[in-house]
Amino acid sequence: MRVKPAQYLFIAIFSLLIFNTTNLFAFDEKGWDVEKSTHFIVYYKKAQEKFVTQTLDKAEEYYKSIADNLGFSRYEFWTWDKRARIYIYDDAQDYQEKTGKPAWSGGHAYYHEKVIETYPWAGGFFDSLLPHELGHIIFREFIGTQNNAPVWLDEGVAMYQEKNRRKDIKPTLLQAIEEKKFMSLEKLSQLNIGFVEDKSVVELYYNESVNVVEYLISRFGKDNFVKLCKALKERKNFEQAVTEAYRVFKNLEDLNKNWLKYIKE
Repeated sequence: MRVKPAQYLFIAIFSLLIFNTTNLFAFDEKGWDVEKSTHFIVYYKKAQEKFVTQTLDKAEEYYKSIADNLGFSRYEFWTWDKRARIYIYDDAQDYQEKTGKPAWSGGHAYYHEKVIETYPWAGGFFDSLLPHELGHIIFREFIGTQNNAPVWLDEGVAMYQEKNRRKDIKPTLLQAIEEKKFMSLEKLSQLNIGFVEDKSVVELYYNESVNVVEYLISRFGKDNFVKLCKALKERKNFEQAVTEAYRVFKNLEDLNKNWLKYIKE
């Protein structure tokens, strides 16, 4: 299933809001019922037990799959007091009133605090938003807050966790190449996607971002991707990190050329 351009625009706006906002309310644990798993703590009040249980199960499932997808499985992030927290508000109205989020928001995350907020049965929460935001949180925690990772890599990693987002992308990229609309890695890094109004550019940006991540992991393995992340954590710029982790690339342009070959296969 191909994702509609509007959905990519939503992600861009959503990500921009997260990058530039902090919660106006403290993450208060008083007055909430609590359920815990190995890596997560869920806070809720009136949410059905079924939804709470499913949230914990899905979160643990995604935690393991994301760590495995990225090659982070041997790194234990969240246990005991380091567990991530998920706050489930009573319903959409309660969620909007307490968080100040717009009506279209089904949930959001505060990456540094490892907090996700949502409400029962929010549209796309289990299939899209939860794996996407956990992807952001896990990736950012691994590379640290002081890093030189380009935004498109962060978004590509998050989208890589949404299986449907990886489907049927190559035809779109081939069309962009043919129409000379395809963006190089340098262009992706320069583009401030949060301020782009052209939906087709937004869609292409996210398609390219997830495809680069897929290329690096599928062709060169998870260990090399971990090396890339470690180099970024050491505050090396992206080109330095790439050439250090992937010896086959002399520079960013070399990666760009080989990625294009991968798309055209």
